[in-house]
Amino acid sequence: MSDILVVGGGIIGLLTARELAQAGAKVALVEMGETGRESSWAGGGILSPLDPWGAPKAVDVLARLSQRLYPTLVAELVAVTGIDPEYTVSGMLVLNPDDPERAIIWAQRHAQRIERLDAAQLSALEPELGIQPDQALYLPEVAQIRPPLLTKAIRRAIERQVRIREREEVCELMVRGGQVVGVRTPRAQIQAEQVVICAGAWTAKLLEQLGNPPEIRPVRGQMLLFHAKQNQIRRIVLYQGRYVIPRRDGQVLFGSTLEEAGFTKQTTAEAKESLYQDAIQLFPVLKRAPIEDHWAGLRPGSPSGIPYIGVYPGIAGLYFNAGHFRNGLTLGPASARLMADLVLGREPTLDPGPYALEAFRA
Repeated sequence: MSDILVVGGGIIGLLTARELAQAGAKVALVEMGETGRESSWAGGGILSPLDPWGAPKAVDVLARLSQRLYPTLVAELVAVTGIDPEYTVSGMLVLNPDDPERAIIWAQRHAQRIERLDAAQLSALEPELGIQPDQALYLPEVAQIRPPLLTKAIRRAIERQVRIREREEVCELMVRGGQVVGVRTPRAQIQAEQVVICAGAWTAKLLEQLGNPPEIRPVRGQMLLFHAKQNQIRRIVLYQGRYVIPRRDGQVLFGSTLEEAGFTKQTTAEAKESLYQDAIQLFPVLKRAPIEDHWAGLRPGSPSGIPYIGVYPGIAGLYFNAGHFRNGLTLGPASARLMADLVLGREPTLDPGPYALEAFRA
């Protein structure tokens, strides 16, 4: 029997298990597939909300704490595992932002570096850019991470401390006398004194049996990966809801769609063509870069993108950490820290009120 069972092995579940184990708890983790292979693997890895000045305060607070935690987290993972998640401060260009004045005010309030660029400055930063926007903002301190390498490194780092059970889907929560006592899978009953649900888009389905699930739904996102040359594109670029992420090795990720497709994860030819046309409009040099991959993932959508992090009301020992929508990687370290605080009875790092099940979400 474990002290704490984490249900879900994406970035949120892995980081939560790591926080708890580092505090000395006896932790197990159960994942229906392979750890890190769902939304976390499919994500882009931009370590900032796409519209930080327009994000709800509850999201912004988690994002800024996570940004402070990431350098130390990555250094520790590299030291322990030898796996480099490629944390890279590449900067982010925002072309034709909706509200540039609001962006400037936000940056000044939170001491974030931001620059307005004229056409010459923009061209100097990204010479291969194929459009001439009316306005451009540059956030030089925004970083990125490679999600598959990050989740692989966390799993390797915790596997001696955390009992990991993969390819084992939780089909029922076991509750007795208002207290969670574990979960049931097709293979076993797993007993635990405390259970933390980190099941991403599947969280609401799992909590439905209790009658008061969080408002979390799957939102499909499709991405393209181009095999380009190194340094042809150097910075993250946002334009009209799309983003470009250049990797160290020259691969360029382009995304992403937002589709209400239920739990259907298949890619579509229509999305591939739409993404491709947008990509080559933004960076014509990508016409000469072969498409290396095309995939889809299911984001855990939630109202206003505010995650649910807290105690499940009325059931002792049951917690949730899910619903991060497009920002699981962005908010992961701070979310895991807050979740561990609540489970272990520590003074919370952040005010947990905005993330409670009953909290208002516009």
